[in-house]
Amino acid sequence: MNTILIVDDTAFTRLVLRNMFEKLGIEVVAEADSGEEAVRNYCLYRPSLVIMDITMPGMNGLVASRKIIELDKNAKIIICSAVARRDTVIKAIQAGARDFIAKPLQFERIEWAVQHLLETDSR
Repeated sequence: MNTILIVDDTAFTRLVLRNMFEKLGIEVVAEADSGEEAVRNYCLYRPSLVIMDITMPGMNGLVASRKIIELDKNAKIIICSAVARRDTVIKAIQAGARDFIAKPLQFERIEWAVQHLLETDSR
């Protein structure tokens, strides 16, 4: 079964994402509200996917993404942020993200990103 780690400092956003992923049949193995917690949870659970916000207190999502990629070069990370400027998207991809989703979150966009990443994993 495919699993996911949800990382966002806002509890409401984590709840919305949890509901979306459960609807897609993906098990949420953990949630985190900071980059530090995201790295710890990645090490513990080794999820199929990580969806991560950029702006969080302490370690931000870009730094956390780099640290996760250092641990596992094959990690599949989706960055989502309300800041969807071109330079932000480029920084996210350079940090190791496989996709970037602009907030507000839309179910169809999440579904496409997840299916795309999981299909490339099974090839």
